[in-house]
Amino acid sequence: MASTSRTRTGRGRGRGSGSSSLPPPPSTLPLIIEEFFIVVYEDPLVKKELPKKFADYLDGQEPAKVYLRAADCGPRLWTVEVLFDGQGRMYLDKGWEKFAIAHGVDFGCYVHFKYEGDDVLTVKVFDGTMCRRYYYSDDEDTDDESDDDVKPCIHPL
Repeated sequence: MASTSRTRTGRGRGRGSGSSSLPPPPSTLPLIIEEFFIVVYEDPLVKKELPKKFADYLDGQEPAKVYLRAADCGPRLWTVEVLFDGQGRMYLDKGWEKFAIAHGVDFGCYVHFKYEGDDVLTVKVFDGTMCRRYYYSDDEDTDDESDDDVKPCIHPL
C-alpha cells in the first residue's frame, strides 16, 4: 500500500510546515516579452519607440526589419525598417508611416503588438476610447498597385 503522508524536503520559507508550493519569485522567472503596447502621444506618422524590455528580449539579434501584420486584415505583411540607437532603444522607422495611415493610427491610439517570431509582429489598434478598431481586407480590388502605394484596410464602421 502506498504511503499517503508527504514529507517536505529542501529549503522552505520558514513559515511553518505546510505542503503549499510557492512559485518562484518573479526575478527568477525567464523574461518573455511577447506582447506589449504603445500609446500614441505624438505625431502618429513619425518613428515609434518600442519598449526597452522588448528590445532587451531580442537579446542582441537586432533585426534590420520587422514585418507587421494587422490582426483580422488578411495575410499582408508590412515591411518596416528598425533602428537601434546604441543605448538599447528600438524604433519602428521607414514603413511605419504607411502602416499607420492604412490602419488609422492617430493621436490617442493604443497600439498592441504581439511578437510571433521570425521578426513578425501582429498589430491591433485601439482608439482613444479603448475600443478596438476592426478592419477587413478588400481582396476584390485587383488594380495594379506598386508596393509604394498605401492600400488601407477598410474600417467597417
